[in-house]
Amino acid sequence: MPFNPAVLWRSHRLSALIAWSSLGVIAQASPATDLFQAASGEVMRDYYGWSAADLEALTRKYRAVLDERCAAQADACPYTTAREVLTQLLAELGDAHTSVRDPDAARRLDEITRNLPVQRSGVRVVRVDGGLLVVSVVPGSPAALAGLRDRDLLTDVNGQPAGRRGPANAAVGPNEFTTLERESAALTVTVRRAGAAEFPLTVGTTTLAPRDEPTLAWVGTDRQVAVVTIPSFLPADSADLFLKRVHEAQALGARGLVVDLRFNSGGGLSQCVAAASIFAPVKYRMQFRWGAQTMLGVNGGVPRRPPSPGTPPPPTRVWSGPAAVLVGPDTASCAEVFAYYAQQAGVPAVGDVTRGVCNSGVTFEALPDGGLLTLTVLRGFLAEGQPLPERITPDVAAPLDVAALTSVGRDTTLEAALGALRVPGPLPTP
Repeated sequence: MPFNPAVLWRSHRLSALIAWSSLGVIAQASPATDLFQAASGEVMRDYYGWSAADLEALTRKYRAVLDERCAAQADACPYTTAREVLTQLLAELGDAHTSVRDPDAARRLDEITRNLPVQRSGVRVVRVDGGLLVVSVVPGSPAALAGLRDRDLLTDVNGQPAGRRGPANAAVGPNEFTTLERESAALTVTVRRAGAAEFPLTVGTTTLAPRDEPTLAWVGTDRQVAVVTIPSFLPADSADLFLKRVHEAQALGARGLVVDLRFNSGGGLSQCVAAASIFAPVKYRMQFRWGAQTMLGVNGGVPRRPPSPGTPPPPTRVWSGPAAVLVGPDTASCAEVFAYYAQQAGVPAVGDVTRGVCNSGVTFEALPDGGLLTLTVLRGFLAEGQPLPERITPDVAAPLDVAALTSVGRDTTLEAALGALRVPGPLPTP
């Protein structure tokens, strides 16, 4: 969502000073202490996730760590030191949804949310064993014109190892790749592709929209199963774009539908609730510190508050044919919510266990260094009051085999989904 650090910093500084005063602490000012106070103050005041950690005790503990690390630099202690200490604090908090992001990550989020044109090659990558896996290529982009394809593996970028190498991450991951796109006139990559020897490729960049929209592809022996891949639910029109792809598939005679969420890390709750309601109406209850609110998604439409008692939503669905949802370790947050409600409608999840932040939601708070605090502020429930699960366990276990994908072109997860396509079950009783 759009944000203005210069404006929001005033309220963050005041709230943080109040929080620190309650602990009996006003430390010597420095960039590091300013950032730590702002972030820890927000967490102490507004956190509402599932962690039972003692927030005041954690703040005291890591304030002491910060003081020790900043002792030699005094009022010159940098923001980077505070981010490192805050990362330790939030790791001990034990809520994977709450984190600090540096200014580059904050800028990328803002660009995607507002769809601001940026320098791009037109390829989206994720970190896997052995490299960066290409999960989408924008048609007509420099990457497409250079010959990069979906499911290529980039083993190095500009002479640096990419992806995951054994137990450690290599020099270039998705964030570093994005930074190189913004800084370079061209990228030199080494490509591993099914059925071919590794080869070098030069990929240019140009000004493009930063987000990737849902795509439609066709698979199956008769090429009549539609695969709609949703990169993220961050854009405010994600559900509408997804619904358009589904309608396109229906108009072209699709006999089955696979929704690929394997590399979708989430986005707006209203968007995923709306998108998931193509299978059955969705009621999602958000519990905040101050109270609760329920969203209703029907027929793929953007959620609204439920009608008054006695006027249930019409029992309807956009897609009633065989369907499956692909999930994996990179499926997170709002995308997990989509997968859960699809399962509730009788649509199997196929793949691997998801990241594990299905049952909570976040807000983004600007920080004085230009970065962001991603803060858990709500817990997710079914309308009947049961908490959503922490993560999605697939109905059909079929982890992505990167070696098979990049050597012989077999997408083992998609193959398993084609064998598991099911007709959604009966609509829920209003």
